[in-house]
Amino acid sequence: MELLRHKVVSEGIVLGQGVLKVDSFLNHQMDPFLMREVGREFTRLFAGEEVTKVLTIESSGIAPGIMTALELEVPLIFARKQKSLTLTEDIFVEKVYSFTKKESNEITVSKKFIVPGERVLIVDDFLANGEAAFGLARIVEQAGGTVAGIGIVIEKAFQPGSRLLKEAGYRVESLVRIASLEEGVISFVKDEAELTD
Repeated sequence: MELLRHKVVSEGIVLGQGVLKVDSFLNHQMDPFLMREVGREFTRLFAGEEVTKVLTIESSGIAPGIMTALELEVPLIFARKQKSLTLTEDIFVEKVYSFTKKESNEITVSKKFIVPGERVLIVDDFLANGEAAFGLARIVEQAGGTVAGIGIVIEKAFQPGSRLLKEAGYRVESLVRIASLEEGVISFVKDEAELTD
């Protein structure tokens, strides 16, 4: 996606240690026109998968997730990281570790929103080590559903998440794949041979 790639180059800020800040269009302030295009691209990529629900994790996955769900004409579910007074029983719970925040969270989804037979598309903003995607996939599978695919807005291809998810049998589609953030320079994967994972 050239539009997304342009945004990453022009507005992304490398903070070091493999961290890319994109809060001007994805993680804090959101570009609705870009998110609409992200949703359309995921819909194109997963058109044949008979998706019945989109699942993401709060909060940065919600914008690309809702636009994808809108284009697919299916509901969006977001896994909660925060404890909710109204969501205390009949829930799926998984523990995931955030690479960026350096902390573990318990994520929860109500059992009434994913039922056996669902075909669920997981959408998230970033893919680094795959923790969030694996946690969401485990929730889908606990519910008796099938992971129809995993759509990632920005993949850090120099970290092992994509490889681990693919080795586990999941289809992963990333809109932008970053090969390196070394010395503050964002470089993209041009060819599969560039990957070192």
